Amino acid sequence: MVTKSSLLELYRATHECVDLLIAHAAGMPAALFVREIPGVGIPSVRSQLVHLVSVEGAWVNTLQNRPVLRLSAEAYPTVVSVVEAKERVMAATLDYFDRLDEATLNSVLPERPLVWSGPLRSPAFIIQHVVTHAFHHKGQIATLFRMLEHPIGDTDLQRD
Repeated sequence: MVTKSSLLELYRATHECVDLLIAHAAGMPAALFVREIPGVGIPSVRSQLVHLVSVEGAWVNTLQNRPVLRLSAEAYPTVVSVVEAKERVMAATLDYFDRLDEATLNSVLPERPLVWSGPLRSPAFIIQHVVTHAFHHKGQIATLFRMLEHPIGDTDLQRD
């Protein structure tokens, strides 16, 4: 069983790490932010960040059986526009999280939401998945920064 306070702490710390990526992206030339690297699955820093935000919003909306709206990278041409989208999604996630008690947080969903793939899970499992997904893409974004000759420093949860 996951405690609500520990999961919330991990979720917030994850977003702080993503904020490090965003701050670094804000300091690079705008052309590098959108530059696509051939052969990379999600080929730009912007596309990676928008994907990260979009998927969190989709998963949290799915948990609530709400419509899923996928974000398009082209709709977010600047770092500032990505930050605004991230803040909206994070606020919606925190609002959902605040409405859950620990028992519901840790209980498998009682019924299948309209849009769902895979086995039913608990909200705690999905929010942990939001965290692992963010770190997966955080590593890819750090690699893109290096490929763009704009390397980033330490972005781990536990930093010096």
